[in-house]
Amino acid sequence: MEKLTLYIGNKNYSSWSFRPWIAMTAAGVPFEEVLIPFDFPAGNPKFKPISPTGRVPVLHHGGVRVWESLSIIEYVAEMFPDKGMWPNAGDDRAAARSISMEMLSGFRALRNACPMNMRRPKRVIDLPDGVMDDVARIETIWREFRGKSGGPFLFGAFSAADAMFAPVVNRFDVYDLVKDEETLAYMNAMKSHPAWVQWQDAALKETWIVPEDEA
Repeated sequence: MEKLTLYIGNKNYSSWSFRPWIAMTAAGVPFEEVLIPFDFPAGNPKFKPISPTGRVPVLHHGGVRVWESLSIIEYVAEMFPDKGMWPNAGDDRAAARSISMEMLSGFRALRNACPMNMRRPKRVIDLPDGVMDDVARIETIWREFRGKSGGPFLFGAFSAADAMFAPVVNRFDVYDLVKDEETLAYMNAMKSHPAWVQWQDAALKETWIVPEDEA
């Protein structure tokens, strides 16, 4: 089998890179990681030869190029159906894909105001309109599906849906956005996962500074 190569950006900041990386790592999918930092004002020109969009993440598999986080996860899940990247039950898979798409396409107020930043000291910032509406909706999703599954993750075991929400866990944490005990319990489960710890340890060692992501 041709090897999988996942090209990612800075682990401290790159929320979109984090999603497929943690999904694949948590599932035990073998892949090679190549980190290209976005340490230029308009992005790193090295992205363009490897990615149709000039952005990361992008997955290379032989001559196949797959870009966008959720597409990468879906592609790998099809390659490795035994890894259980999506929930086993059909209704759970449908729900997991629905909330993953909601994460992909929504929550722009939160995304824009509170960039992912693994090494940021916890402190609050002044929030624009819409951020706490996004927070409330995400908390509702987490509460509903953990309540149905019994946790500790959204569908019991860690799945691609958890991977899609992983950067939000960091945002909720470092911007001190939530106090609900159920929300914090889910966040603690995520932050304790070995794949999360591995990513975070690497992120904290990075020295690149991207000013626009230092809210």
